[in-house]
Amino acid sequence: MATRHASALFSVLPMEGCLLPDEIDELKDHIQVVGFEGKEIILRQHTPVSHVMFVKSGLVKIYKEGRNKRNFILKIARAGEFIGLMSAFSTAVNQFSAAAVNSVTIGYIALDKFKSVIQRNNEFVCSVIHSLSEEGLFIFERLIGQSHKQLPGRIADVILYFSEIIYQSDVFEFPFTRRELAELAGTTKESFIRTLSEFKNDKIISLDGSTVTIKSMKIIKTLSELG
Repeated sequence: MATRHASALFSVLPMEGCLLPDEIDELKDHIQVVGFEGKEIILRQHTPVSHVMFVKSGLVKIYKEGRNKRNFILKIARAGEFIGLMSAFSTAVNQFSAAAVNSVTIGYIALDKFKSVIQRNNEFVCSVIHSLSEEGLFIFERLIGQSHKQLPGRIADVILYFSEIIYQSDVFEFPFTRRELAELAGTTKESFIRTLSEFKNDKIISLDGSTVTIKSMKIIKTLSELG
């Protein structure tokens, strides 16, 4: 169950280096920090936008809800990243959902206060635009990859995503169920499991439950690049 904490418990804002001291104080005075357990819904698609949110700790799954309960996982947000910025500056309605992957804490900033600082601080607005651009390009590249790559290339992309971006390690634990991993790769659960088993049998990776050890990063990167 979500738990609420006093905003004073939060000490660092994303992009805080771009803010003036009085702007930091202004935003912190209007931050509410809420804790969520794994799998809890943080943000619902099609609900009104009222706050800008950021991840204080933990991992957050950002996903688009589709028909027949099929979801498309857009990305995983980590500590220090905003969630919901695209919706906050484009429509009055959230265009995707967000759920806690593990235990997380989320900071909520009132949208009007956030926009007020944006309007006064050019350096901060440039940083926000940069963040939005990176997020958009990342999602764009993922969509292109899923449209043009064969299944081994898409599974390699998933492995690289966790290895290089989320955990920065050749050994890591999948934080998702096999169904969620399949949603991340844009395939079925059965196809994902089969291809992952092929990677294991070919000694490209070793697999112990949810723990992955990359045995040949060269092959993984080649599969990703060639698709």
